[in-house]
Amino acid sequence: MAQATSPGRVNLIGEHTDYNGGMVLPAALSVSLTAKITPRADNALHIRAASFSPPAIRSFGEPAGGNWADPAVGALIEARRLGLLAGGVDAEITSDIPPGAGLSSSAALIVTLLKAARSLAASDISDVDIALAARRVENDYIGVPCGIMDQMAVALATPGQAMALDTLTLSHALVPLPRSHAMVVIHSGIRRNLNEGRYAIRKNECDRAKQALGSEHLCLLAPAGIDAASGIDDTARRRARHCATEHRRVISAIAALRQNDIAEFGRLMNESHVSMRDDFDMSLPAIDALVDTAVALGATGARLTGGGFGGCIVACVEKTARQDWLRTLVAAHPQAFYVDEVSGS
Repeated sequence: MAQATSPGRVNLIGEHTDYNGGMVLPAALSVSLTAKITPRADNALHIRAASFSPPAIRSFGEPAGGNWADPAVGALIEARRLGLLAGGVDAEITSDIPPGAGLSSSAALIVTLLKAARSLAASDISDVDIALAARRVENDYIGVPCGIMDQMAVALATPGQAMALDTLTLSHALVPLPRSHAMVVIHSGIRRNLNEGRYAIRKNECDRAKQALGSEHLCLLAPAGIDAASGIDDTARRRARHCATEHRRVISAIAALRQNDIAEFGRLMNESHVSMRDDFDMSLPAIDALVDTAVALGATGARLTGGGFGGCIVACVEKTARQDWLRTLVAAHPQAFYVDEVSGS
C-alpha cells in the first residue's frame, strides 16, 4: 500500500496565461486530497471516493467515460505507462477540496495518484515530471485543453508562500505572502465544469488570436501591438489583450508582494478581474456582484479565480478585519460560503 496527499490551490493572479506562455502566481491551500492505492492480482481498477458513489470499476484500456472517476483512471493509466504500476489497484480517495470550485480538485486527484504510484514503485521521478504527466492526463485522456499551472502548483507549492511560475520555461520561485493580510477564498455558490465546453472555446479563441498575430505566446506580445494589429476579429483581439496584460500584472504582483506593497497588489487583483470580465468574458453577473461587495466591504483587492464561469473568488483582506468582513459578505450573498485562506507565516 502507498499513500500520498496534495493540496488544493488558489491562483492569486494570472488567469488563462498558462497555455499562452505567461506567468502565474498560485498558492497552496490547506484543503487537500489523500489517495491510498493497494496493488491487485489482476488488471482491474477499483476506485472508491468518499464523496461519490457507487465505486468505479474500470480497466486500463477504457476511454474516459465523462464521469467523476475519469481523472483517477487517467492518472492510473499514465502511472502504468510510466512504469510505476505493474497491474491493477484498489484506490481510496478522500478530499475536502470542493469540486467545480476552480481550486484544482481534478489536478490534485491526478497528481496525488501519480505520487502514490511513484511511492509504490520506489521511483525517483521528479515532481516536475509528475506535473507534466498530470497535464497529459487532463489534455489527452480527459480532453481538457488546460495549461500546466494547476499541476505544477499542486505538485510543488509550499504552504504560506505563493509560487511565481513561468509556464513557458517551468522556472519557478517562492514568493512570501503577507502576514498582515489573508488571501480569502469564497465560493460563489455556482459550480463550474471545465468539460462543459466554455473553457475549450476560450482556448480556441486564443489559438485564433495566435494565428492572426503570428505568435504562439500571446502573453509575450505588447498590448499596444495587439490593439493596433489588423486582420484580427474583435473577440480574438480581446482574448489576446487579456493574456498580454494579465502576464504583466502577474510580474507586477510578484514585485508588489516582495516589497510588501499590499495596496498595489490589491489594485492589480481588481484590474485583473475587470480584464477577465471585459476582455476574456469568463465571469458571471453573480461573481461580479460578489467581487464588488468584497471590495466595497474593505478588501484590498478581489477577483474571480480559476478557469471561470463560476467557482470561487479570492480576496486580499486585512486579518484584523477578516471576521467582520466575511460575516457581512456572506449575509449580503447567502449563496456564497467560505472555503479557505492563505497567508504568510
